[in-house]
Amino acid sequence: MAVTFPQTLTADRPSDDDVLIIGAGLAGLFLALQLAPRPCTVISPAPLGQAASSAWAQGGLAAALHPKDSPEQHAADTVAAGAGLVDPIIARLIAEEGPARVRDLVALGVPFDRTPDGALALSLEAAHSHPRVARVAGDLAGKAIMDALVAAVAAAPHITIIEGVRATGLLQDKNLQVAGAILRDTSGNLSTRTARETVLCTGGSGGLFQVTTNPPEARGDAIAMAWEAGALMADLEFVQFHPTAIDIGRDPAPLATEALRGEGATLHNRDGAAFMDRYHELAELAPRDEVARAVHTELLSGRGAFLDCRKAVGDHFPDHFPTVFGACRSAGIDPRTDMIPVAPAAHYHMGGIVPDFWGRSSLDGLSVCGECTSTGVHGANRLASNSLLEAVVFAHRIAARLRDATLKDPQSSTGHVPATLPTAALQDLRAAMSEKCGVVRDEAGMTRVLELVERLQSTHGSARALTTARLIVQSALNRKESRGGHYRSDYPDTTAPERQFLIRSFEETAHP
Repeated sequence: MAVTFPQTLTADRPSDDDVLIIGAGLAGLFLALQLAPRPCTVISPAPLGQAASSAWAQGGLAAALHPKDSPEQHAADTVAAGAGLVDPIIARLIAEEGPARVRDLVALGVPFDRTPDGALALSLEAAHSHPRVARVAGDLAGKAIMDALVAAVAAAPHITIIEGVRATGLLQDKNLQVAGAILRDTSGNLSTRTARETVLCTGGSGGLFQVTTNPPEARGDAIAMAWEAGALMADLEFVQFHPTAIDIGRDPAPLATEALRGEGATLHNRDGAAFMDRYHELAELAPRDEVARAVHTELLSGRGAFLDCRKAVGDHFPDHFPTVFGACRSAGIDPRTDMIPVAPAAHYHMGGIVPDFWGRSSLDGLSVCGECTSTGVHGANRLASNSLLEAVVFAHRIAARLRDATLKDPQSSTGHVPATLPTAALQDLRAAMSEKCGVVRDEAGMTRVLELVERLQSTHGSARALTTARLIVQSALNRKESRGGHYRSDYPDTTAPERQFLIRSFEETAHP
């Protein structure tokens, strides 16, 4: 007998978990460790470390660790990069707490690169006024951090890991308190998992775009689930496109880290001419949105775009940037002697679920951390390597709030699960999002994406991917200006800075 969607599940038993953490990337695992000795359960869709964007992060973690640097300057750089929409209080908060969180990671065994005298080796990335990015083996920071966290979690008696399941809906009681989650296993079977506190740490939305550096499963499910539950959202139109994904036809696209440009690598067209100085006075070290649009323009013009690392890195490539080197060599490119073909790719979602200073969402029983959030620190254009920093700072703050808190059991709760979007329909959506709601946008193109979403919804129901895509596109249509990562060819000017908040009505949330 065919299953009809949406499905509704009910849970009326006592809480299975004290704290339920959904997501096993940097935010989720660091939070779990910081909660000790409070028991918690971590939901991971794959074996630990294998499905998280965190492990793919190449640049590193930004923090004011150099004697000539300061949290004040780091915060100022963050505000400047965010194109008028950064909350300066949050920027100062993560900048001040950043050095301590790096020390926490060092204590967990993360082998950050060192100078000959034993200090942390710090890299310069675009829009930073000082070298302040702690990295590992050039471009292995994400993997090294995740390896250390996975090992620490495996040895932690207060952490329970459930692998091979994915959260597909939130449970709520009659007061809309979040009471846990509905889980789907690899066979499609659904179950409920109740909790006194649920924390979403599920990553971003890059998988909604055809060209992305994110794992394909990162399709903004947390945003859709929290939206349908009635959580406050913000800045959903702001998607950061990394300017130098390696353009070799892979899904997801391998990344050529920004640190390469920090080392002196330059962008050229097919004729060998450097082009960035025609687009921005900072050339290759301009903010990411500026570089992404320049690369996008060169590609549309037919001139092509290539990253030339031959002089800046040369023979040191295998040792200094092993991840990039391996990706290039697998496609028959030797970056020591060849230029690397590049293209912009959806890389980081700056919008998401709104938390307070301590990671609480607007819904009782639900905390949020990492890329699925909109803390206000990234504004319209995230400063490079601030994402890992934001994740550990807010994970630490959530843990500090919950570690000794008295958490109440929710009442009988229900949740809803929509159908999953079939592969062919998902690919149609991804193609439309990249083409019409990507690096450059306009009303006509985005309206066509909304029409596609409506057609797909009429056939397949309100799949999570469709819900999040619609929220991104509608938010982009509503912002009739260009700012940071959101560039509209029909509204190229910038108006007064204003964040965009969204929330469902109580009636819609209570009666989906």
